[in-house]
Amino acid sequence: MKFEVTILGSSSATPVFNRNPTAQLLNCNEKFYLIDCGEGTQQQLIRFNLKSARIDYIFISHLHGDHYFGLIGLLSSLHLNGRIKPMQIFGPAALLEILEIQFKYSDTTLRYPLEFFPIDATESTQIFENSDLVVKTIILNHRIPCTGFIFEQKQRQRKLIKDKADEVPIAYYTVLKKGMDVELPNGDILLSEDYTTPADPPRSYAYCSDTLFDERYFPTIKNCDTLYHEATFMNELLDRANETHHTTALQAGEVAKINHVKKLLIGHFSSRYKTLQMLLEEAQSVFENTELAIEGKTFQL
Repeated sequence: MKFEVTILGSSSATPVFNRNPTAQLLNCNEKFYLIDCGEGTQQQLIRFNLKSARIDYIFISHLHGDHYFGLIGLLSSLHLNGRIKPMQIFGPAALLEILEIQFKYSDTTLRYPLEFFPIDATESTQIFENSDLVVKTIILNHRIPCTGFIFEQKQRQRKLIKDKADEVPIAYYTVLKKGMDVELPNGDILLSEDYTTPADPPRSYAYCSDTLFDERYFPTIKNCDTLYHEATFMNELLDRANETHHTTALQAGEVAKINHVKKLLIGHFSSRYKTLQMLLEEAQSVFENTELAIEGKTFQL
């Protein structure tokens, strides 16, 4: 099953040349989840040949503009392009008021239903579930209420061995993939382990947007497969990071190491950095399996 994320924006606060504010597109089994929606997200979707019409779920971490200023434009364009299927949005309660004011004063009535789910930024809870995954909030420590999100795949059924599929009546496929043995009318037994292989273990993706280094959110992300963590500054600007409630690249590496994650992606880079290699090296000095959240790059999770 496909489980991957494409980086649409990796800059903090303001866009800079070749870097846009935060946005990511998660693809889980060909269902698409937009994570934050900074200014220019529509253009990034077009640039990387990703269809905004396929997005059905949007998760907004907090109400600093670099994480949601692109949302009203995206929703409006979907309206103009004739969308009729619902859009589900998960975000701070005040976001709904912001959207309603925008639509009110532009005299816009969306052609499609907008289903809004307010997020509680005080306690980690499950906010979404479908047949593919579960989404829970990560309570972060920022200047305003802010949540991250952890996307956890559900356990899949066992996989049928293609070379043996012809030996099994189609009616028994589902039972065997559930790990159950089948008794045929003639008394023969089809063992699930003879005709199927174990499913891939479920994977998880944790998204930590803006936050201080704070051990209180560690239990929610512990042992996740891939962690995206903001790394706004180099550690030489630790005082500035603390003042603005952000994290340094070194601290992001420490978060990954402490919580035994398998892979770390860092992003949300300050506009002061024209090149990013120093931030990568700083994080890798603590946690080697670190990569930069480069825009347009798709990571297998």
